[in-house]
Amino acid sequence: MLEHVQIIKENNHPKFAVIDFEEYKHIKELLSDENKLEDYLDFLHIKKVKGKAKKKYSIDEVKNQIL
Repeated sequence: MLEHVQIIKENNHPKFAVIDFEEYKHIKELLSDENKLEDYLDFLHIKKVKGKAKKKYSIDEVKNQIL
């Protein structure tokens, strides 16, 4: 999300951000729906946690730890 943003500056300071209209509609829908926003925040958290994980576990290793 927001990969293609044009920044418009005034006096060498960012003043406006211009985004694709379809992306704007998607963001507006996301922010106006509490469940979708919660899901998106969960997705971002999982992505962040996965990036920090040093070791990946197989499904069998996870099952052994649980049982």
